[in-house]
Amino acid sequence: MKVLICDPTAPEAIEEMRQAGIEVEVKDDISAQELEATIPDYHGMVVRSRTMVRKNIIDAGKDLRVIVRGGVGLDNIDVEYAQSKGITVMNTPAASSDSVAELTIGYLFALARHIPQATASMKANRWEKKKFRGTEIQGKTLGLIGCGRIGTAVARRADALGMKVIFHRRTPYEIDCAIQVPLKELLQTSDYISLHVPHTEETHHLLGREEFALMKDGVYIVQCGRGGTIDEEALYEALVAGKVAGAALDVFETEPAVDNRLFQLDNVIGSPHIGASTLEAQARVGMEVASLMTDFYKERF
Repeated sequence: MKVLICDPTAPEAIEEMRQAGIEVEVKDDISAQELEATIPDYHGMVVRSRTMVRKNIIDAGKDLRVIVRGGVGLDNIDVEYAQSKGITVMNTPAASSDSVAELTIGYLFALARHIPQATASMKANRWEKKKFRGTEIQGKTLGLIGCGRIGTAVARRADALGMKVIFHRRTPYEIDCAIQVPLKELLQTSDYISLHVPHTEETHHLLGREEFALMKDGVYIVQCGRGGTIDEEALYEALVAGKVAGAALDVFETEPAVDNRLFQLDNVIGSPHIGASTLEAQARVGMEVASLMTDFYKERF
């Protein structure tokens, strides 16, 4: 079995696959054009969020039998089409949950206390103590849109910090530290709103102008979920108008998010899709990828 590693993967995970008898080739900066030309030679591929596996790649993979996505979402893979061609698609939803949850909590503090802006001010040799008066997150209401593995991990941490946690999801769900509510109630009562849903047709621009209008004045938005679930034009307008006091974004409608005008605003902070980018998460993701690929090899070859 020949497997192509298309995105950076832990070396120990690659070695584990090789020890199992899999022929592994690493091209972790491969371009889309090169991938389409190369994939016919492989039975399996490993991707992260960078590599897009669309219909053209799937059609080119005449011997492709398995795609393993190291990470939570499958937005970058045409899953149904791949499955219709008999290709198995797997991911590692649990491996990076804690890292994304911790980034979300970090952003709650950063927004409440203006940490990035205060740091920038200090680096510019200014002492603007009164300008950066913040608020406590203790006692505030955090509304989670989506409450799966990551949302639950965020809820538990926020509850431990003294926040009231509410959440919305399509199906009934019980968690001891949070209360399930309708989306409208969440929008109207939350001091902080954090998104943890996949990007689908149903969730595209889940937060738009109508939803921002329902929110409290001075609400804070945290987006460590999936780009496209927030209408960024509507968010920009809400930030300029003061409806939204601040936003922290790790994912975007278009990535890389260069020349994104949201970052012209002082009340926006962000990062380049680093939610799962911790040493611990990368190691867990890599080893889970290796386990999935090795099990597939042993069962099918």
